[in-house]
Amino acid sequence: MDPNDIDQVWRDLDRDHLASVARRGPPPVFATVSGAHLYGFASPDSDVDLRGAFLLDARAMLGLAVAEETITIVADEPQPGATLQGGTPKVLELDWVAHDLRKFVRMMVSHNGYAMEQLYSPLVVVGGPLHEELKALGRGAITRPMVRHYFGFARGRRQRLREPDPTVKHLLYAYRVYLSGIHLMWTGELDANLPSLNQRFRMDPIDALVQRKREGAEKMKLDADELAMHERHLDRLEAQLGEAHALSQLPLEPQTTAALDDLVVRARLETLR
Repeated sequence: MDPNDIDQVWRDLDRDHLASVARRGPPPVFATVSGAHLYGFASPDSDVDLRGAFLLDARAMLGLAVAEETITIVADEPQPGATLQGGTPKVLELDWVAHDLRKFVRMMVSHNGYAMEQLYSPLVVVGGPLHEELKALGRGAITRPMVRHYFGFARGRRQRLREPDPTVKHLLYAYRVYLSGIHLMWTGELDANLPSLNQRFRMDPIDALVQRKREGAEKMKLDADELAMHERHLDRLEAQLGEAHALSQLPLEPQTTAALDDLVVRARLETLR
């Protein structure tokens, strides 16, 4: 993600406010922005997907009560300092979805593309040493079978494009996931930002779609001829993702599972001090 684009996100969003939402639950290990802001095509009315991990203390995990390992906090409320025309406060649609560290790491070692993209999002709201250690060890959890995430999500988006009233937003999500998956299989690097990815792929229709979405046209319907043209591009990307997977040198299984297990245990025991 281009540094200028990162700066633009923080001009649009109040990072301190997002951090305060993440801290309404158990202490966060990390919180990052995902969704349209990470993907590079947020429009003025895009909601904010705040994602990450938290750390329950050891007593909560060892006691009789079943610990809540996933939390969702919806915080649709006025955005500090932001107003619409006429002075009406702008409501920020925000949700914080996070998992306890043990559950999050289990997702990491289960070829979960969602978890890994959240971990490596450059839009960091809350971080720290534990987050950095998690990212360092996460490099060894990037695997070839992660391709299943990208195939599955892309096919889901394409199914939506075949239903009534497909939109620019649905199309961009399909492009984003194909390009991210191909790039990952080629390089072992997680890049979820569509404009950044397209600097390598150089697909002209993508730049035009991103501009339409950023200008607030995410719900703009696609006509039949336009959609047919994009379907041909997506067919080629589907085949390219398969080829990239077949040639990928990524490992079949995570290489740092034992070290990640040790990290979870150490972090949990530290809560007893």
